[in-house]
Amino acid sequence: MKAKNPHDIVIKPILTEKSYNLMQEGKYTFEVAKDATKPEIKDAIETIFKVKVQKVYVMNVKPKPKRLGRSEGYTRSWKKAIVKLAEGYVIKELKASL
Repeated sequence: MKAKNPHDIVIKPILTEKSYNLMQEGKYTFEVAKDATKPEIKDAIETIFKVKVQKVYVMNVKPKPKRLGRSEGYTRSWKKAIVKLAEGYVIKELKASL
């Protein structure tokens, strides 16, 4: 099996009020590729940000129904990963935006 590029696994960080509160505990939230596994996510975060990952929590976000006038549809489904870093590690690129 061909190794995936870490930037193809980690799509973008999720920066919300709730995710900022989790950053105080050393947990960072990312949107990841739908077919990514926990070990792949761990390796990708460690490679991109040069940190030590302690645990990875993964959840699939289901699409929600939306309407705009008479047209109906759904939001897209995606995969969310919350990454807990080992003690003493921070992702400076995301902390700077606090």
